[in-house]
Order: sequence, then structure tokens, then C-alpha cells
Amino acid sequence: MFLLLITGSLLAAAQEKDLLSGKYDVTKLGQLLTPQAKWEPFPRLQNRAAWAKADQASGKALIAKAEEYMNYEWPGIPATKSLLIARTGNRSEYEAVSFKKREVLGTLLFAEIFENKGRFIDPIVNGVWSVCEESFWGVSAHVPRGPQHMGLVDVSAPFVDLFAAETATFLAWVDYYLGEQLDKVSPQIRKRIYYETNRRIFVPLMTNHHGWMGSKTGGRRPNNWNPWICSNWLNAVLLLEKDNTKRTAAVHKLLGVLDNFLNPYPADGGCDEGPGYWGAAAASLYDNVSMLNLATNNAFDYMYSSPKFRNMGQFIYKAQISEKYFLNFADAVPKPGMSASMIYRYGKDIKDPDMMKFGAYYMQEGVKGSIGRFHFFRNFFSLFMQDEFDRAAKGLPLPADVWWPDLEVMAARDHAGRTDGFFVAAKGGNNDESHNHNDIGNYVVYYNGNPVLIDIGSGTYTARTFSGQRYDIWFNRSDYHNVPTINGRPQQAGAKFKATGVAYKNSKSYSEISMDIAASYPEQAGVRQWKRSVRLNKGKNVEVKDVYKIDNMQGYTQHLMTCFPVEVVQPGTLVVHADRDFYVRYPAAKFTVKVDQVAMDNEEDQGVKRQWGEHIYRISLEAVNPAAAGEVKFTIAPAKP
Repeated sequence: MFLLLITGSLLAAAQEKDLLSGKYDVTKLGQLLTPQAKWEPFPRLQNRAAWAKADQASGKALIAKAEEYMNYEWPGIPATKSLLIARTGNRSEYEAVSFKKREVLGTLLFAEIFENKGRFIDPIVNGVWSVCEESFWGVSAHVPRGPQHMGLVDVSAPFVDLFAAETATFLAWVDYYLGEQLDKVSPQIRKRIYYETNRRIFVPLMTNHHGWMGSKTGGRRPNNWNPWICSNWLNAVLLLEKDNTKRTAAVHKLLGVLDNFLNPYPADGGCDEGPGYWGAAAASLYDNVSMLNLATNNAFDYMYSSPKFRNMGQFIYKAQISEKYFLNFADAVPKPGMSASMIYRYGKDIKDPDMMKFGAYYMQEGVKGSIGRFHFFRNFFSLFMQDEFDRAAKGLPLPADVWWPDLEVMAARDHAGRTDGFFVAAKGGNNDESHNHNDIGNYVVYYNGNPVLIDIGSGTYTARTFSGQRYDIWFNRSDYHNVPTINGRPQQAGAKFKATGVAYKNSKSYSEISMDIAASYPEQAGVRQWKRSVRLNKGKNVEVKDVYKIDNMQGYTQHLMTCFPVEVVQPGTLVVHADRDFYVRYPAAKFTVKVDQVAMDNEEDQGVKRQWGEHIYRISLEAVNPAAAGEVKFTIAPAKP
């Protein structure tokens, strides 16, 4: 019965299409949208009784933080900061200046809202003017490549990236809350806000196709850019656009763009970008829906009963390993931050108590003087829900077995609701996924919530990260994942390089995923078959079994990655010195073993160090005189105390 219910849910999710754009035509949408002049998504500045009900502890912390910025010198962003992306690949220096300015502006805005004495108005005016004078609201990494740009934006051809859209949201909320105060300083301030936002955001989005709006050539579906940018586009146009015809047209177009993200999204709700990016993918879709409901008197609340929309939300807690670790295949990080209040609200709207408990578990007490790095508007929801958050039940669901059939990922643990014992996850999929790593057949092993065998995930982003040199970066390559190199060949990137024959089965005593990963290797590797199974024998061990057939066999090497020292204690047994020792047992006669500490000297490696520490080790088990066909099995188990 359980499997039938799962199948039915996925079938219903797969049949959903144009959920957002197909509900209302433009005329009906215009009737549903509250006119801009009358819209009050959150209490206005003058409604002091309402703001007295907002979280006052957060208000005090934000005011204290804003006082540090009273004399903030709003920097311009030198051209040479932008040029670094072309000269050295560095993007972080540009972003450090840009992101800090927006953090300061948002903090000052909240301080003025809470205090309402006018003492933060001039610093806010300075911030607005400084941001409006920037050549580009986005970041240098998103400037088009090539000799026409060389790291500098063409100011005559505005386009919208993630952070240009984010900037529009900051300015729109300043206008909404402080419009009268700004007009007293000068009517040119609000005029400038609209002029720059219209020129840089509204007109380009309504007149030019942006690549993130739909599927790419070759069929790759949109990633988090789509709903993330749309959420900020929606904020800005609802708040700033006084022409209700233009406003309605923009929202109508935006709904179609969102459906380009939602329609091809897997019915199982699996996020191939991982839990870290989930916060800007499925979560940003939720941001759009919740904001649409505020603007239409809940005309879009039907979305909360959509099976796909529900599956998309639930991914975040199903992908959890332990309190601080999450699945991190591809560019995901192992310890992502949780936007706890948004997760709680998502769970509440889809009526999922587990998701609500999960969100509440990560809830901090109020905003605490920090507005977060992105998704600024989420703070407004949070500030008016602190009492509910304080009373909410808290807990981690930690399901025993999860299977995403579209994503082709298995996750399993020894005990439901607990982190003690094993956690194992493994993946099939293809090597053209969003934020892809060449990692078909990869798996991770954790014990008592802590890593044993790992997926490195991503490092610091540079110009190489999203370029033709992506797979020159070591942690994006298959030979730095827990998969084999065959006849000297690693896996290749592209949709045709994939797992086939993927199957999943489980019982009370085990969970197992199996697949053939042969197609993930280039033709030169000569792989006719490489059937891999990853099995958790609950309460006992992890088994990885490979059955292969290779043409022109010249050799193969099995790779294992860990962040802990490794030694060979005897032929056939490796020990990983993790929080406790773990034995990796292999057929001694079939392999020689080499353990290397990975050199981490590049800029990209700094992000790896922040997640895993200073040391990464690669275990290479090189096959000794392998036959053209064979079978090999590895087991991972804790050493006995």
C-alpha cells in the first residue's frame, strides 16, 4: 500500500502543468491584483500599533547594528574590481563590496521602521543614491564573456541577473516604507528609484528573453535563477509600478516564466542542485506563491495542495543527514544554512507538521540584527511571526528511507528519527544536471551523523566554475568522487553520460540502489557494463558491489574520498580514522592501495577548506591484472570498540 500511495502521488504531480499561468487570464489577474496604491503587504510605517506587535528584540538588535552604519562611507565599485573576473578569475572582491552595501541599506531600513525617528533617513538616502549610481547591479561573474566585455558591463544593454533583481527588491521596500520621508528630502529620490529599476529591470524583463527564463538548448531545464529572480521581480513590480496595466502584464508574464521552471521539475520534488540551492529553487517558488497570495487575497493558495509543490518543499528535510550535514551531491555544500522561518511557513501552508517542526528546529530568536545575505523580503514575514515560532514544536524528521525516482537518488539510515548508526546515500542521474559534477554512481557514508566517505561538493566559485574549464577543477571530476576510473578514463560531462537500469528496493533490514554506470564513461574507456549496487545492511555495514565487462582491459582504479587520515592496517583492510575508526575491506589480491592528501592551494579550494577542514584524502585502489570481466565488493563497517 505504501508503494501504491507513493506512485499515485508522483503520478498526480507528473500530470500537473501550467499551474500558475494556466489558472487566470490577464483580465482576471488584473481584477484579482490589489492596485498598487491600495496594496499593504505588511503594515506601513505609520501603523505603529501593528509594528509594536513585530518582534521587538529583533528591532533593538537591528537598531544597534544600524547605529554602526550611521557614518558608513558608501563605496563605489572600481572598474578594476570587475576586471578581476577576466584577469584572475576572482569574483569575491567585487561581491564583497556590492553585497555589503545592500546589507547596510537593508539594516538601516529596518532600523528606521522600528524606531521611526528619522535619524537613519540621510544614511538611507546616501545608500539609495550610491546604489543607483552603480554601473551594474549584478556581479562581475555574470558579465558576458568575450572580447566585447573583458569583465566590464555594457551599460547600454541592461540585463537581469540574480543580484540585479535582488537590488530592485531592496530599493522597492525602501520606497514602500519611506516614500513620504524621502519626498521631504527631495522628490528626486523616489523618481530615481523607479527610473533605475524600470530601466535596469522592468523593461529588459518585458522586452528581452533571458536564458534563465526557459529551458536551455539541448533541453536542460531552468535552475534556481528562474524562481529566485522572479521572486525579486515580483516584489519590485508589485511595490513600484503605479501603472496597473503594466503591473498586471508583468505579473502575467512572470507566471509563465515560473511555469517554465515548474513544468519540467521532477514529480518527486528532488532538487538536483542540492539542499543549499533548494533555498533559492523550490523555496523561491514558494516565495513567489506567498507574495502572490498577499497581492490577490489568496487567489493562489490552491498551489499548496499540489502534489509536486508539496514534494518540492519536503525535499529539504528528506535530504538531511544530521543536525549540521545534508546531502551535497554536485555543487551543494555539506553544511548549508537553513532559512528556518521560510521553511516553517512553507510547511504550514502545505500542512506538513514534519516540515514545520524541522523549520522551527533551526529557528533563531528573531532576526538578531542580521537580515541575511539574500531574499531580503523574507524578513518581513519573520518579524511578525516570532511568537508563533517560539511556541512551535521543534524536531528533525530524519526518515529512515527516501527514494527520489526522478532524481535517481537513494538515502537511507539505520534508524528513523535518529542519527545514530549509518546513513548512506547514492545517486544515478546524468552528467548534465544543474551545477553538475561528473559523479554517476557516487555515494556517501556517514555514521552517528558524521562523515566517513564524502562528496567534496563545491569550493569557492571563480571564473572557471561556470566555463569550459569547469572540469579542470579537481572536485568536479569523477576521479575525485567515490567512483572508478576505467582504462585511464574518468566520466565525461553531458546528458548522454548517465546511469541506466536504475532500480531501488528496501525492507526493514536493508536499502539498496543499483544501476549500470557504463554509459557515463567515454567510448574510449571500453566499458560494456559496470553494474554498481550500494546497499545499507541496517545496523551492520555498507556494501558496494561492482560487476563489470571491459573491452581491451588495461586496468581500473577505484577511488574513495574522505576528510580523515587513512592507513592500510593489513592487506585487504583500510582504516579511516574518523570520529571513530572505520574499516574499508576489499579483496587484497585484486588491488594495490595508494593514499594521497589532496593539495589545496588554489582560490577554489578555500571553499572546500571552510566545509571540510584543511585535509582531504583520496584513496586509490588500483586493480592488479584485472580480467576483462569480473566482480568486486567493498564493505564499510565501524571498528569494534
